[in-house]
Amino acid sequence: MKFFIDTANLDQIKEANDLGILDGVTTNPSLMAKEGIKGIDAVMQHYKTICELVDGDISAEVVSTDFATMIEEGKKFAAIHKNIVVKVPMIKDGIKALKWFTDNGIRTNCTLVFSAGQAILAAKAGATYVSPFIGRIDDSGWDGIELIHQIRQIYSVQGFNTEILAASIRYPNHIIKCAEAGADVCTCPLSSILGLLKHPLTDIGLAQFLEDAKKFA
Repeated sequence: MKFFIDTANLDQIKEANDLGILDGVTTNPSLMAKEGIKGIDAVMQHYKTICELVDGDISAEVVSTDFATMIEEGKKFAAIHKNIVVKVPMIKDGIKALKWFTDNGIRTNCTLVFSAGQAILAAKAGATYVSPFIGRIDDSGWDGIELIHQIRQIYSVQGFNTEILAASIRYPNHIIKCAEAGADVCTCPLSSILGLLKHPLTDIGLAQFLEDAKKFA
């Protein structure tokens, strides 16, 4: 399973990349705004900077909802760097845009997916990635991990090549459950990635080893 970090914060991207396990980055308009990045020129430059930091797929999200404008935005994003993946919302014109991008050699990430039916449409349109938001599904009283299982089963049976990119990760165990369920990619905050490092027995064991090592000093 590939690890993407879900942020527009350059320091966090660098820290995750320095771990040596980072495969890509996902962003969205909310994450850009959180970093104070305003205006299309600043956004484009920020994506370029991220591409220079990380050798992996970088999702750049369109902010329009009509087909023609999505295509224009997507073409501009794709021209930034070969690793850019155009992020498109799961709406009617979004499906049309996914198909157009697919037919024209531009890779895509279908975002805001909350059902298996939506995942089927994204795969049929040729999306490179489909992003089910498991944390938000959990918030609504449904089971986000079960959706990953369901999409994995459908894609395996039908032979779809679209990769399942589990998004809206809330805590480290989400990552583990996504790996068990067959997600191809997990995108999450830096805190969730670092949370995988932690276990009290590791801390206790290391403290004991270091204490014992003093005896040989």
